[in-house]
Amino acid sequence: MAGVTGAPQGRRPAGRRARAPRGLAQKLGSIVLVFEAVVVGLAGLTVFGLKALGPDIEPWWGIVGGAVVALAMIVAAGLMGSRAGIVMGWILQVIVLLSAFLVPAIGLVAIVFGGMWTYAMIVGGRADRAAAAHPSAPAHPTESD
Repeated sequence: MAGVTGAPQGRRPAGRRARAPRGLAQKLGSIVLVFEAVVVGLAGLTVFGLKALGPDIEPWWGIVGGAVVALAMIVAAGLMGSRAGIVMGWILQVIVLLSAFLVPAIGLVAIVFGGMWTYAMIVGGRADRAAAAHPSAPAHPTESD
């Protein structure tokens, strides 16, 4: 049966090349960023509801700020296959940490997700380097191995 593109199954359309497999750091990093995007979007609603931006700034800017940062996190998750996605992820972690000055409870979000992001980058990167050093060994062993 032909695929959606009309090309026979098992063959790629002309001009398309296979995507390189993602490493563990890239996989874990994108998962963390997508889940954090949901929480950051909700934090924007919290900033709006608490009117935490001060008397000079309209409260709806909290929603806009949360939405922009959440969208940037989704974009960074999509870019995790490149160095730009990883750098963007680190920058977004700092932005979330700085937003704790507006609503201190966001500091908890920054600590939890920042910790998961750091873990994904350090441990995932270590596993990716080990897999590259020993290509015949399984990349991510399971308990049964």
